[in-house]
Amino acid sequence: MLKIHNASVFFKGPRNTPVKALDRISLDIGQGEIVVALGASGCGKSTLLNAIAGFLPLSEGTITLHDRPIIGPGSDRGVVFQKDTLLPWKSVIDNVALGLDFAGVSKSQARERARGLLKLVGLQDFEASAPYELSGGMRQRVGIARALATDPAILLMDEPFGALDSFTREQMHELLISIWVKTRKTIFLITHSIEEALSLGTRVLVMSPRPGRIIARYDTSFVHRLAAERDWGALEADRNFILLRKEIRALIHRSGPQAADQQEVLAHV
Repeated sequence: MLKIHNASVFFKGPRNTPVKALDRISLDIGQGEIVVALGASGCGKSTLLNAIAGFLPLSEGTITLHDRPIIGPGSDRGVVFQKDTLLPWKSVIDNVALGLDFAGVSKSQARERARGLLKLVGLQDFEASAPYELSGGMRQRVGIARALATDPAILLMDEPFGALDSFTREQMHELLISIWVKTRKTIFLITHSIEEALSLGTRVLVMSPRPGRIIARYDTSFVHRLAAERDWGALEADRNFILLRKEIRALIHRSGPQAADQQEVLAHV
């Protein structure tokens, strides 16, 4: 569905010297996958997401969605940021309906769609509230609903739970799994948390520090288990989960410029 081929991004560094943020990233994402990218700060995770979103042009390579080149932002990609970008002067329901308003959907249809999404994220009783009246977790729920409003082909999530406390973060993980089960949306999520990546991803990508390269890919099934059982304690005690978390942590800590010379790790768990 989404194809990334030899994608590289260069920025201007000191004295206009080029700094390579992404180096020849190639990746195919299929319908209904949750692909999670993680790595140390500066590994290019956000750069990759911004390129997929169309916010940032590639220096080299291509990205296509349903065989159409991505050359800018579009309603076929919904984005959820770490810091919510809700408009404080609009109500919750009007924030959710914002993209539909821009798309020319009638107000009645937009509100009907927004109400359905607020119910999906458990905020059906807060449609008239202002964003400042909501907790951080609730605001992120509104952000997810807004990103889903135009029925995008893929949902892009830029560390959406990084600023939340551990209890709220777990609640948001459960919400995202529930949304995925109900909608089978394709999701690309970036995170610093190995546990979050393993819990949510059907595929986990490990990226090296700058220049960002994919140095490991893991096909994982933990999210299917959580979707069926919702037993977080059992997952965290699972031997395969513990061993894989340890392996990825070691890989991130020892990765560096020399990672380019390492053979990419491929595994199924």
